[in-house]
Amino acid sequence: MIITWFRYAPGEKGPDAHVHHHHTDAFYVLEGEIEVSLGPEPRPVRATPGTFAAAPPDVVHTFRNSSDAPAIFLNLHAPASGFGDHIRGKNPSFDQHDPPPDGGRPLAEAVFTKPEDAEILRSAVSTHRILCDLPQLSVIDMTFQPEFEGVDPHTHHDHVDAFYVLEGDVEFRVGDESHIARPGNFLAAPRNSVHGFRPAGADPIRCFNVHAPPAGFLDRLRARD
Repeated sequence: MIITWFRYAPGEKGPDAHVHHHHTDAFYVLEGEIEVSLGPEPRPVRATPGTFAAAPPDVVHTFRNSSDAPAIFLNLHAPASGFGDHIRGKNPSFDQHDPPPDGGRPLAEAVFTKPEDAEILRSAVSTHRILCDLPQLSVIDMTFQPEFEGVDPHTHHDHVDAFYVLEGDVEFRVGDESHIARPGNFLAAPRNSVHGFRPAGADPIRCFNVHAPPAGFLDRLRARD
């Protein structure tokens, strides 16, 4: 998996409509808005802050900033498929292709989740909004109250666990070290790496959390709800 932070100027366009055969391409809007088109007959939809959109393999998609203000968003590729080298101009064989003659997979297989439409899991100390549940990744907008005791250091042997801090100060435990992360900071825990986290101050914390592949994490989260 790779997560890229993008800032698009007013009117800036992304790539032409395309598909990926082997990975999911997804977007999470942080500031401003982008226009996302998904499916065989793309109909542009506005994605505003907190909105998540994803195109699984062989779903046609494109995007642009059609507004008159800058747009900031996260772009996820799961698995990475060499996207980092692609945007550096070093991967001419990157998994990106013209739309197929049959239009590709249907719009119903794409994801477009606004914050108010997300599945919500609540507890006394947390509110989780499930933004995406696909075979290659799951995404959750997680909020924890200051009294949350945290998640003890642990490992995942079968997937990557990643966090982008949206609000508050978060203390991450990585191996034997502690790090304070603030809004805009990112942490990824590869397979078998020790990690945990807890609030680091008197305010709630909020994180954009990705599991790639999902490895049943959402089912475990729902079972605890």
